[in-house]
Amino acid sequence: MRKTSTVTPRTRAGARALAGAAAVAAVLVGCTPGQGAGSGSGDASAAGRSPAPTRSSAATPPDTAPTPTPDGTLLVADFGSDTVTFVDPERGALGSVEVGTAPYGLAVGADGRAWVATAEGVAVVDTRTRERLALVPYATDTGPVATGEYRGGGMGIALSPDGGRVYVGVNVPGGNGTLEVIDTASRKVTGTVPVGRRPFDVDVARDGSEVYATDHDSFDVTVVRADTLDPRRIKVAPYGTEGGLGSWLKPHYAVVRPSDGRLLLPFEGERLAVVDPRTGRTEIVPMTADTHQHGATITPDGTLFVVGTGPIDPSEDEGPSLTVRAPDGTERVYPLEGPHEDVAVSEDGRTAYVTGGFTRDGWWDGITVVDVESGGTRRLAAGERPLGIAVL
Repeated sequence: MRKTSTVTPRTRAGARALAGAAAVAAVLVGCTPGQGAGSGSGDASAAGRSPAPTRSSAATPPDTAPTPTPDGTLLVADFGSDTVTFVDPERGALGSVEVGTAPYGLAVGADGRAWVATAEGVAVVDTRTRERLALVPYATDTGPVATGEYRGGGMGIALSPDGGRVYVGVNVPGGNGTLEVIDTASRKVTGTVPVGRRPFDVDVARDGSEVYATDHDSFDVTVVRADTLDPRRIKVAPYGTEGGLGSWLKPHYAVVRPSDGRLLLPFEGERLAVVDPRTGRTEIVPMTADTHQHGATITPDGTLFVVGTGPIDPSEDEGPSLTVRAPDGTERVYPLEGPHEDVAVSEDGRTAYVTGGFTRDGWWDGITVVDVESGGTRRLAAGERPLGIAVL
């Protein structure tokens, strides 16, 4: 187990911003350019590649109907393909369902239906029968359907607490994105709201009154009232905005803290931005992993899980990791093998599942299963460049 306690000086932020600016010499946005399916680093991608699972896109005939999906099964969005994959956390892939090009985030309701943000629209999947029920097209013009980190289409996605609405952050290449609202009964887009650039993540207040889009390339969070759809922007840039679109030091994913409704946004394994969405005020508290951070989730008791993707500067920063941060701020930092992107936690809080898909290059086809108490890990082949993940 690795743990540090010092926040790196501001001078390091300038170096990271400049490094990020150099990384966008060939593109206009974000982190180091990712590539489309099949672009991962050689042996890591091959080693993690899962056996070809069963794929389906329509209902299975009654005489060959699959066994209903067991509780505790994992569902991952295959960003390197056009599927979601169902994964037994002990044995690996159970089967896949075609949903649409380059699925990114997903959200699962109490009714067992998954809503999957793809480049083409939001797919609706019955997780019990493992079939796609519908594909809801976006109201926003996102350009030609494409793959890779900068593709247009849905990114972050979340359900309202009552299950009546889906909120999806839609990326528009080269410009600001939108938050689209889908009525889950009619499966139609009922509203669109302007947000910032590349809405990596979407979260909803516990009472459903507000929606939060984390806008990666504009250094902010868009707060949207659920009743009126009125937006307002909160700048979240604990390192400043030096480097602009090329900076590494941007918000990626957020969680809503159960105790008070504040947003928690981790940065670089060094700083945690605690944002009050009602006042717009931000408090910065230290973190200890010293690694570039992406995916995050939080359990009902307030334990925060954050994925460290690896170093920006290998001479100074630590490698990939999973941070487990208790409500009192104490942290356990567990090293991981290779880059990862997002994380989900078992219902009992004892096991974390970290996807190896990664929005940038270096991804692999699998999940790392982490024992939360001991930090012990095992790698599980699952899906094709898995990003979003949920425990069914």
